[in-house]
Amino acid sequence: MSSRLSPFTVTDGPCSLRSRSFLSGPVTRCVSTGAVCAAKAESDVRASSCRVLSAAAAGREKLTHPGKAILAGGIAGGIEICITFPTEYVKTQLQLDEKANPPRFKGIGDCVKLTVQDHGFKGLYRGLSSLLYGSIPKSAVRFGMFEFLSNQAKDSTGRLDNTRSLLCGLGAGVAEAILVVCPMETIKVKFIHDQNSTIPRYRGFYHGVREIIRDQGLRGTYQGLTATVLKQGSNQAIRFFVMTSLRNWYKGTDPHREMNPLLTGVFGATAGAASVFGNTPLDVIKTRMQGLEAYRYKNTLDCAYQILRNEGPLAFYKGTVPRLGRVCLDVAIVFVIYEEVVKFLNRFWKT
Repeated sequence: MSSRLSPFTVTDGPCSLRSRSFLSGPVTRCVSTGAVCAAKAESDVRASSCRVLSAAAAGREKLTHPGKAILAGGIAGGIEICITFPTEYVKTQLQLDEKANPPRFKGIGDCVKLTVQDHGFKGLYRGLSSLLYGSIPKSAVRFGMFEFLSNQAKDSTGRLDNTRSLLCGLGAGVAEAILVVCPMETIKVKFIHDQNSTIPRYRGFYHGVREIIRDQGLRGTYQGLTATVLKQGSNQAIRFFVMTSLRNWYKGTDPHREMNPLLTGVFGATAGAASVFGNTPLDVIKTRMQGLEAYRYKNTLDCAYQILRNEGPLAFYKGTVPRLGRVCLDVAIVFVIYEEVVKFLNRFWKT
């Protein structure tokens, strides 16, 4: 009997198969729809690849476009400063109230009482215009620079680790210090200090800026630059480090886990408190270097030495309590508004 069988044809459904059986086994090939089967196989491979890519994309944390960060940061900064400025005013007054001279204020309550008594409630908003004009670009630069740097620093899953967030925050703080904060803070401190004079010199924002520049040039708006860079750099490094650490802890392995505004506010307040205890001494030095009596100090180091010699180490923490209240509220509000504005922008600004 021959081991080789005659060829035969089987028709089953859309594909006609011609099969030959040999001792080595059957060989089958598609006669009428080979091209269709090949195309279907290729399509299946592509679909599988798309599913893999989609799964990878789903596991990535979404990046925030720097343009969105600039716009959202500016809006958040403007709203925040209008809410919290009185605490900034009190903090600055207490930092300017030196022990070397007879102190004018007994504490926070006394500062508020005397200010309202002498200048009315609007006296607590003296210098607001300089901060309002500056807070919008300050927050815009801060968040825009942070998102730009963090987008470069994130890993393949779109996650920013804690150490890199500190460096990104440092970069954002230095940028905002040079571009916005130093001139803005110098003008604000001079305005608040001027109010303590028997006859205030500055009649308003534009008049005050004009007088400062006329007397001291543009350099007059950059007093205490070194202290400001140190303060803002450490400020944002601490804040973004704490905020990112808390966010990473909360989200765990799910980068898309939603954070409600209340939780964002609590994390922001915690980050703000950490920055206050971390760099208030630099804030005191910066304030003195930008006051109307800044001429008494040769440089930032000399200012720190004189404060230590004349007033003791506790003087480096003057204004901590009002600053703590202001900064915790400030950072909480800014992060909440920022996150919500970004969510809103994502609805129609596709990047």
